[in-house]
Amino acid sequence: MSLADLARLIGRTGRIAEPAPPRPAASPAGVGPDEGVDGSSGEGSPAVAAVRRELHGSAQVRHVDAGSCNGCEIELAAAFGPVYDAERYGARLVASPRHADVVLVTGVVTRNMAEPLRLTVAATPQPRVVMAVGDCARDCGMFRGAYGVVGAVGDLVPVDLSVAGCPPAPADIVVALRRVTGR
Repeated sequence: MSLADLARLIGRTGRIAEPAPPRPAASPAGVGPDEGVDGSSGEGSPAVAAVRRELHGSAQVRHVDAGSCNGCEIELAAAFGPVYDAERYGARLVASPRHADVVLVTGVVTRNMAEPLRLTVAATPQPRVVMAVGDCARDCGMFRGAYGVVGAVGDLVPVDLSVAGCPPAPADIVVALRRVTGR
C-alpha cells in the first residue's frame, strides 16, 4: 500500500474513536463532601479542589503498590491503555514522586511498604491528592487482620479520594482521575 493509498483510506474512514463522556460534575446533587457517585470518596475534598485549580486540566500520577494481589494493577494498566485512555483526560503516569501531583496507592499497606509509602507521599509536592484504589487500599478488604498487614492507606497517610471495588473497573479509575483533572 502506497502512502497515497493510505492517505485516501484514512480520509474515507474518518475518525473512529468514541467521543469522550461528559465532564464530571463539580459537586453532584445528593453527594456529600466525603462520598462520590460510584462509592468513591473525596469529591468535595479541599485537596482535590486545590489540585484541580493548580493543575489546569492535567495531573501527573505516581503509582505505589503497597502490597496488593495485582488485581488493581491489571485494571490500572487497562485504565491507562488504549481502550480507556486516561491520558486523554489529562492524567499521566510518572516515575518520580517529585514530579507527581497525585499519589495513587493500591493494596493493603504491608510492614515492608509502610515507610516507603510515607516517604513517597512526603516527597510529593503540595498541593497533592492521595488516591486509595481498591477495597484493600480503602479498608484492607479480605486481608484485614493478616500478620504482615499494617493497615489501610488511610491509617498511614491522609486519603483525599478513594475508588471502591475488588478490583475496581478501569472506568471507575478514569472517573476518579477525571475528578482531579476536571476534564
